Amino acid sequence: MKIAIANQKGGVGKTTTAVNISAAWALMNKRVLLVDADSQANASIGVGLEGKEPNLYDLLMGEAELKDVIYRTRINGLDCIPSTPDLIGVEAIRSQKNWEYRLKDALRSLNYDFIVIDTPPSLGTLTILALSAADNVLIPVQAEYYALEGLAQLLDTVKYIQATLNPKLGILGLLITMYDKRIRLSQEVYGEIYRHFQGKVFKTVIPRNVKLAEAPSFGIPAILHSPDSPGSYAYIDLVKEILERLKDEKVGKVG
Repeated sequence: MKIAIANQKGGVGKTTTAVNISAAWALMNKRVLLVDADSQANASIGVGLEGKEPNLYDLLMGEAELKDVIYRTRINGLDCIPSTPDLIGVEAIRSQKNWEYRLKDALRSLNYDFIVIDTPPSLGTLTILALSAADNVLIPVQAEYYALEGLAQLLDTVKYIQATLNPKLGILGLLITMYDKRIRLSQEVYGEIYRHFQGKVFKTVIPRNVKLAEAPSFGIPAILHSPDSPGSYAYIDLVKEILERLKDEKVGKVG
């Protein structure tokens, strides 16, 4: 199962979500591969793999083999294909035939329970590669006033991918992040998103939590750095909910 974490809006918790659900599944004895498809390389940093070479850029450019870009993390069961700031140069592959399937083809032979793909805050080449390779997309949405800004554009991109490049791509769900139950606005935003996307919104919400923010500086996911924090508990609940959703096949196309 390949899951892309996508939203072209930055600061919504994409990388935090990608890193922590990957680690959570690994702790549940699943075999997991985290693919860092963001040139900021924050997911790589979050699992202690900063500055590794070769990396995803080399793989996509045809300069390295798949086996050489998969690294073990300190978490048993969790591997990672790390990123690099050089990944911004991957735009060059757009001149090549069938470039949209470059990542899908590269990952085809792998045998993991879950492959989680972190994407950049844009709808460019890397996000298209990720959505073309994924079975499902998970969309983090911050509980703030402009939460729905750009969401329609992202869903239009998902529709385009479904219609042209990856007809089997499903919407796994929308995840409310940085939720603060003490703030009325958070409750209002959740309610508005739920009304717009009823049936696609996860019941689990990710709270605004300092432990989630500080964990990357230690090169370890929050669920290991601070397992008793509210944010860690929320991500454990989320992976359980995802498993139930996949089991019940509560995923689908935009519409």
